[in-house]
Amino acid sequence: MNNYEINENTMAVISINSNETKVVEKDREYYINTSGYNIMDESCQYFGSSYQGRVDGSRAILNAKYKLPIVVEDTNNLIFFPTESPELESCSWLSLKDVLDVVEENNETFILFKNGVRISVNVSKFSLDNQILRASRLEYMLRSRRTMLKKS
Repeated sequence: MNNYEINENTMAVISINSNETKVVEKDREYYINTSGYNIMDESCQYFGSSYQGRVDGSRAILNAKYKLPIVVEDTNNLIFFPTESPELESCSWLSLKDVLDVVEENNETFILFKNGVRISVNVSKFSLDNQILRASRLEYMLRSRRTMLKKS
């Protein structure tokens, strides 16, 4: 498979290398013959923006500069955050709404998803906790703005 658009079932976009990515959905997994970055960019474009446009929006809202979470699709609140710098080939992306917890066991970090799926990531628990907080802040800011718009 070469093309993939992020959807409500997408929980993780895990980079294997520059030409292969594992996509974890709620009920299945795919291997896609492209980079995680390409999947993110093409998904953003599919929903009417570009990856860079989404990053610029997040940067303006969060007043932050690096490892920014992005809103891939707005109406279903599909917010994904990177495990490390998106410029790195090893960067993976996780769905904020599907992450239940981050745990560290035997010097290894695991993401626990709400549906019981558990994946190992090569990033510290501290770093992932920070990324989750940042993505949650983006979600909160956007929800607050929508609420203010409805009231006016």
